[in-house]
Amino acid sequence: MAYRNKKTKILQDSMEAHMKASFSPEEAFAFAHHDAADAERGGYSNYSYWRSTFQAFKKNKVAVFFVFVVVILLLFTFIQPILPNQKDPLLIYEDANGQRLSNLSPNGEFWFGTDSIGRDMWSRIWSATRTSLFIGFAVAGVEIVLGILVGVLWGYVRKLDFLFTELYNVFDNIPQTILLILISYIMRPSISTLIFDMCLTSWLQMARFVRNQIIIIRDRDYNLASRCLGTSTFRIIFRNLLPYLVSVIMLRIALTIPSAISNEVFITYIGLGVPTYTPSLGNLINEGRKLMMDPALRYQLIFPTVVLSIVTISFYIVGNAFADAADPKNHR
Repeated sequence: MAYRNKKTKILQDSMEAHMKASFSPEEAFAFAHHDAADAERGGYSNYSYWRSTFQAFKKNKVAVFFVFVVVILLLFTFIQPILPNQKDPLLIYEDANGQRLSNLSPNGEFWFGTDSIGRDMWSRIWSATRTSLFIGFAVAGVEIVLGILVGVLWGYVRKLDFLFTELYNVFDNIPQTILLILISYIMRPSISTLIFDMCLTSWLQMARFVRNQIIIIRDRDYNLASRCLGTSTFRIIFRNLLPYLVSVIMLRIALTIPSAISNEVFITYIGLGVPTYTPSLGNLINEGRKLMMDPALRYQLIFPTVVLSIVTISFYIVGNAFADAADPKNHR
């Protein structure tokens, strides 16, 4: 034992002598250089979050089919006005005698027939779909931006938790349907009024979802290690936290677009939404409802209802499938 202690002491003395000979006191106690990229770098891995997400998504054949449905629907909806032989959705058509071509059944000239005052239903349905999709995407965009921003601050900055919680409790206890009707009644009915109305509270649920997820993962070991290594808060949020929220965000988008379109249909249906002279799915369904008891004129209700169903179901299925695929737990 005495021999081992002596050898240890000799080795320690030798190392101290070497350190004194190699470094000056200033060099020996200089601060180490910190590189955020080196701090985050680990062992090699060919894992790619987005590649794994799309690989998981492609396994869902039903969702892939509805992706094609959504893409074709969106493309056709927005290029339809520039296609040849398309009619004006606002123009009232008349015959050679000046009589309105009202309530014509679908035929070679008017593919979806005409409405009660002689307007082409085919062009009106696609114009209405563009209006409703614009409303849906606008509301979804505002919800994403505000919801993520408020949700991240709400969940990550502890000092703001009480303030945002109280604001959420106040706004969330206001019935959205009553708020939609009230604001639409006070303000002049228009597309911008409807978008403002729905954006007023739609971001609350997104913010709540994001906040709950942030609280769950903000204090996990890898986030604590990143903070200890000096990683900036901005980098932690965008590299460590938000990738785990993609599935939640996609799910909310999948629900927001059809929900916004449904709200537009409801508000317009009761006469407080999009003006009657502007084609929208809500207006067309409201007009078709008045004729639903006449079997020969039911096409005016059936066609816009079918388009509405395809839009909402497609977005819902694709969004839910992508939300599942975006969850890192489903990656292999």
